[in-house]
Amino acid sequence: MKLPGNMGAMMKQAQQMQEKMAQEIAQIRVEATSGGGMVSVKMDGNKNLLSVKIDPEVAGDVEMLQDMVLAACNEAVKKVEEEAKQKMGGLLGGLGLPPGMF
Repeated sequence: MKLPGNMGAMMKQAQQMQEKMAQEIAQIRVEATSGGGMVSVKMDGNKNLLSVKIDPEVAGDVEMLQDMVLAACNEAVKKVEEEAKQKMGGLLGGLGLPPGMF
């Protein structure tokens, strides 16, 4: 099925931008901490945990440790989403779409 006018070119450009966006998002790396730095996590742009560091001082209190790991992971997800949103805004700005479309 052939698309009318330059729709085919626009669709191809949109697909290329989507692929570039996915690559840029995958390269994001964030670090988040909780408990004053007693728990630290690193996450990539696809929201995969890359590492978890735990201060040995909190290892004895399991409930507190669980809460700190959860808090650090949630903060890392927020950071990834913020960075991804910024990258998407920069890339989509080149399309000339109306504000608020994405």
